[in-house]
Amino acid sequence: MATTRTAHTVWNDNLTEGSGVVTFDSSGIGDHPVSWPARSEQPGGKTSPEELIAAAHSSCFSMALSNGLNSAGTPPTRLTTQADVTFQPGTGITGIHLTVQGEVPGLDEAGFAAAAGEAAKNCPVSQALAGTTITHEAKLA
Repeated sequence: MATTRTAHTVWNDNLTEGSGVVTFDSSGIGDHPVSWPARSEQPGGKTSPEELIAAAHSSCFSMALSNGLNSAGTPPTRLTTQADVTFQPGTGITGIHLTVQGEVPGLDEAGFAAAAGEAAKNCPVSQALAGTTITHEAKLA
């Protein structure tokens, strides 16, 4: 069964002086302000499309890695994933770097690195962002 999740943004004024609010409709987790300065300079308490992509990618990757490890008979007890999305004004998103640290009883570094590589390739968000350079590093805790 397919699922659809929804968010919407209301934007006011021009790009550089304007601002908006993104609302997470499906989850109801609230409204979050966005602006060009928050995207291209410092966040100042506001979010950006890149931060939202980072959140989506880190959670999707963690789910994919957890599933892969479990399917291989080495379920993780904990995965901590960070996604760094780099945005260059005038160019766009230039790369995403995933860093994961895992607690996986019975698995060595090489096995964990291999599983992370598969997850980085195969998580649905990675596949949706296939036009972007995605790198990763993995280490056991």
